[in-house]
Amino acid sequence: MSQNADERDATWRAKLSPMAYAVTRKAATEPPFSHPGFADGPGAFRCVCCGAPLFSADEKFDSGCGWPSFSAPLASAPIEERRDVSHGMVRTEVRCAACEAHLGHVFDDGPGPTGLRYCINGVALDFTPDKG
Repeated sequence: MSQNADERDATWRAKLSPMAYAVTRKAATEPPFSHPGFADGPGAFRCVCCGAPLFSADEKFDSGCGWPSFSAPLASAPIEERRDVSHGMVRTEVRCAACEAHLGHVFDDGPGPTGLRYCINGVALDFTPDKG
């Protein structure tokens, strides 16, 4: 038997920190620069809600914007992009397609070769270092 919307919401609230819940389930934005030195070294960044692998540490870069930035998702990442017209802007929202978690936004001002900047809320990610 599947959960109704209230039960799913209660499950997310119990699993996530208040900020991670607000960001991933309600499309809020964490404060900029709230993740200094965020997860260095080789590894993968996973969705904090469902654990799906989303980004490689190899694609992470310092954009200076205040949020973790990546030039591309993993080839197998369940990334969904949606048009976002909230806050008087037109942007491209990035979500985890596996669990519908709001992750952040993607912009076309990133480094080569993609030219993209996936600007992702740090609380939406868990880092798993490579074993080695």
